[in-house]
Amino acid sequence: MARLNLHLLLLLILLVLSSGPKMMESLRVFTITNYCKETVWPGIFPGENFNGGGFELKPGQSSVLNAPVGWSGRIWGRTGCSFDKNGNGSCKTGTCGSFLKCRASGETPASLAEFTLTTLDFYDVSLVDGFNLPITVTPINGKGNCSVAGCDADLRDTCPSELAVKSKGKVIGCRSACDVFNTDEYCCRGLYGNPRVCQPTFYSKKFKEACPTAYSYAYDDPTSICTCAGTDYVITFCSSRKREVCTYHNNKLVCSGSRGLKSLIERWWALVFVLPLLLAF
Repeated sequence: MARLNLHLLLLLILLVLSSGPKMMESLRVFTITNYCKETVWPGIFPGENFNGGGFELKPGQSSVLNAPVGWSGRIWGRTGCSFDKNGNGSCKTGTCGSFLKCRASGETPASLAEFTLTTLDFYDVSLVDGFNLPITVTPINGKGNCSVAGCDADLRDTCPSELAVKSKGKVIGCRSACDVFNTDEYCCRGLYGNPRVCQPTFYSKKFKEACPTAYSYAYDDPTSICTCAGTDYVITFCSSRKREVCTYHNNKLVCSGSRGLKSLIERWWALVFVLPLLLAF
């Protein structure tokens, strides 16, 4: 609770101090937040509109970026990274070559948030390339279905041993069955290259049980792809899908499940002033 309130307070301070130009309504605001206990290096491809496609986020930190309508790409988290002052280095999972700023998609295994921004946005969280971090996508202030997508379970804890990626004896990622076994059945190709033939497998079912709103294999569309119009997005690492998150857009702070800044101030006032009075009785 205290951690959430601190995060909201920092965003409120940002609102008060900001005096930049009014953002265009055609932009989508992406707030990327790291709730993990470890540092995460988000990778974004293509990343021209996202700080070059890569940066560092320490635990509790957020980054606010803008993308134009028409952008289509993916966002993921990299772990165990080490970069020099020139942005050269590597990561244990999700690496996109030897650069801090990604020039290509990340290597498997990696949990992916995928977006196509149009008049009606399409977005999802995919485990088709495996899993390395819990990741959720929360649309805010949009119109339409606008469901929260993601995988907030940590599959590293339950990964089958034949899929596990380890470092110093610790599981740091969970590969997909396609990546490990490379068969048509697991990869939905060849004779299995259509949704009627390519069905869930033992491994994709394990992923789906843990993360019901994420893609578990290539044709897992009905329960995994989401749509929303005119929305901003909050992408969180290591956070519950039910957690309240906030975005800053058009000189306003808007939170999921709230009426925006007014609601935030009301809740903060109640916490700071009203609750102590109630506890005094």
